Amino acid sequence: MEHAEEIFLGLGGDKRQSLNLKRANRHGLIAGATGTGKTVTLQGLAESFSANGVPVFVADVKGDLAGISMAGSPTFKHADSLEKRAKLLGMDDYAYSDNPAIFWDLYGKQGHPVRTTISEMGPLLLARLMNLNDTQEGVLNIVFRYADEEGLLLLNLDDLQSMLAYTAENAKELSAKYGNVSRASVGAIQRQVLQLDSQGASQFFGEPALEIDDFITCDDQGRGYINVLAADQLMRSPKLYATFLLWLLSELFETLPEVGDPDKPKLVFFFDEAHLLFDDAPKALEDKIEQVVRLIRSKGVGVYFVTQNPVDIPEEIAGQLGNRVQHALRAYTPRDKKAIKAAADTFRINPDLDVEEAISQLRVGEALVSTLMEDGAPSIVERTMIKPPRSRLGPLTAKERAIITSISPYEGKYDEEVDRESAEEVLLAKAANAAEVAKEIEATSKEEVAKKPRKTKSMWEKATSAATRAVVSSAALIVVSKITGKKSRSNPAARAASAAAGSIGTSLGGSMLGSFARNIMGGLMR
Repeated sequence: MEHAEEIFLGLGGDKRQSLNLKRANRHGLIAGATGTGKTVTLQGLAESFSANGVPVFVADVKGDLAGISMAGSPTFKHADSLEKRAKLLGMDDYAYSDNPAIFWDLYGKQGHPVRTTISEMGPLLLARLMNLNDTQEGVLNIVFRYADEEGLLLLNLDDLQSMLAYTAENAKELSAKYGNVSRASVGAIQRQVLQLDSQGASQFFGEPALEIDDFITCDDQGRGYINVLAADQLMRSPKLYATFLLWLLSELFETLPEVGDPDKPKLVFFFDEAHLLFDDAPKALEDKIEQVVRLIRSKGVGVYFVTQNPVDIPEEIAGQLGNRVQHALRAYTPRDKKAIKAAADTFRINPDLDVEEAISQLRVGEALVSTLMEDGAPSIVERTMIKPPRSRLGPLTAKERAIITSISPYEGKYDEEVDRESAEEVLLAKAANAAEVAKEIEATSKEEVAKKPRKTKSMWEKATSAATRAVVSSAALIVVSKITGKKSRSNPAARAASAAAGSIGTSLGGSMLGSFARNIMGGLMR
């Protein structure tokens, strides 16, 4: 039976191996070769965090972690093995049970859509996502700077393409103010944006943007929600997967207040296929990832990297991972042998255990475990039989997923995309106005045209008009909801206020609101 202060992991010999909840935000590592039990360990940990009131985020890379939302069953083909293991571990209270889960999906097919805006993502992460070189990244920074100063919202990929086209057409003027802007560099960025679009990234950029607090909630029984990101399709675009999770980490850092060392984490974040975060990452980006991982602990967030090979994690970051579960590694190549030695060297020595030898001999469901104790020191490493999960080991049916999504606390909040006035619309209007003015000048004179009323509204007229439209639209939604009886989790009145504020922000722009905060990664790199 689990204690309120700890999470039971398994038995090492006759010693109980547990994870201290007060030290769970000191991050961790779950490593091991394919098929050695990493997913089972992750699932059991997520269940226990949830049961202790700690929300969890996990990426479902293979499509089977969604089963955590359903109770296991005695008819499951491996049920006998699970129940036998529970008995060996003395889990007298072992019983199958479900967990509260919320499904998310960048593509909006297997869960609630997850969106952010181009502006919130920022030029640093976008540059990495598009594999831009230093010169191209510099041009992208100029595009963002100009959009800030002109009050142009960059919400989606269409906005970014419009800004890039405008930059190419006005390269000479922008170069004089910001530095060299070559049409060739702009063209290279445009091609990368098209490639992103073809990979489905356009569905990730837009509004309504994700409210990060929606990942940190509990159900009416006090259990933390397990946020499951459908990542089986997303993994076909590994750079988008890694960039999204890095953006999410930085958003958590930026949004959450300082809490120091709480009695239990506010959120536990499992980063599966963690090597993708560091593949081809420049040293400067690695340094900033290290900084975020180190600092996010004080926000009450625990980050657990899940990977096949522990050497995939840079040493500076691996040194911050205090809680470790090492499954079997196989020594087939020199790199494998190096990984085994590196993994063994990270553990506190157990005089009764040859760690290097044990790593290659571990059976499925066994692991070497070392966690931080009450005083913050790592425990002596022990060869441990890992506890079985109580939820289903396997995927959901489409019907089961649909039912769980329908009872989600965010049903209806993110489903419909909102397209408000942003850079694309503003630049199209400017181009149309310029063409019309040019025709009038040809027909009359520049002086006569200057005397006429402006063709575009003033910033306050635009703001008031957009705000009015938002209020009317929201009022209509309220009426419709009363007629149809359909309820939405989002607040129409709040949406109207948000849209009005956004409209005013768009109109004011410039020096007043142009230098708005993006995510912390962009800020750290500037």
